Amino acid sequence: MPTSERQGPAVKVDCHVHVCATLSEHGRTSPALRRRFSFVFMRLRLGIPLFADDATIERAVEAKLVQTIDQTPELDAAVVLAMDAAHTGDGRLDEANTHLYVKNDYAAMLAQRHRKLLFGASVHPYRPDALTELERCVALGAVLVKWLPLVQNINPADGRCLPFYDALAHHRVPLLCHTGGELTLFNIAPQYPSPELLVPALRRGVTVIAAHCGTRSVPFETDYLPVFLRLVREHENLYGDTAALCLPTRSYAYPKLLGDPVARERVVHGSDWPVLALPTLRGGLWRSLKLLLGEKNWMRRDVKVKQGLGFDEAYWHRAAKLLRLTPPPPPPPPKGEGGPDSPGP
Repeated sequence: MPTSERQGPAVKVDCHVHVCATLSEHGRTSPALRRRFSFVFMRLRLGIPLFADDATIERAVEAKLVQTIDQTPELDAAVVLAMDAAHTGDGRLDEANTHLYVKNDYAAMLAQRHRKLLFGASVHPYRPDALTELERCVALGAVLVKWLPLVQNINPADGRCLPFYDALAHHRVPLLCHTGGELTLFNIAPQYPSPELLVPALRRGVTVIAAHCGTRSVPFETDYLPVFLRLVREHENLYGDTAALCLPTRSYAYPKLLGDPVARERVVHGSDWPVLALPTLRGGLWRSLKLLLGEKNWMRRDVKVKQGLGFDEAYWHRAAKLLRLTPPPPPPPPKGEGGPDSPGP
């Protein structure tokens, strides 16, 4: 369905959730990533045996995601994100540096299979067929395009991205682009963390969601949150998501975002599931302990943390507005209760 006509039941949306692809027809998870602590930890937390075969891993992650969103009544839908492969500077597939690859067709299939999942595409702008693939994803119902420049080797300020930005603006498809540090996946292009690199996209009219609002992933990294706070004043089409802000290294951003009247109106909800969500002491020690010990669903825990911090109702609906998702029309009233066939006075 063309984006201009897209309709769905989503009202409160998590715009940032991940899956992995372990079967070759769906993508790739490299042996190095499978051995990485962050990946092993998430697998164990999701209840996936370390020595499970590829098909079992994929099915288990899919089932856990569906169960998780179903058991998060505060949300209506989640955007499941594809992850394009890394590419070299001349647009060739860089298989050696591709550690997580989730094909667009796989993410689209998950969205078609499960009513609470929405398709988030990923297209590397250096690909020779980037515009063709974007058009195909739009036709498949993509609600946004996701980039992770540090991992995919994308310079958002590169002039080669401009035709891609024009296409995104034409279709009114937002760009969800990672900003700030990255700890879970291998960084092959660590020189591209700044939200400043997204200015060319903003100037071309693209709605940009700066994932993580430029926050650092570990102490002593460069903090790009001040850059984000400046840019939201300069560009009305710039937003940020709150994905992974429940990590202790990123939660410093909460009072700055909530205390800034401009930024507060530009943040949208994202969790970064299955990344760990930890309560912040800013919600109160007792409440934090209750959430940590009592809420095992990390997606819902993330929601409850943000509710406790005071994110307003507009925040929870903002992602659906940017993705141009509308609630379904109300059913017609039953006959005899004001419907067209009800008797007159």
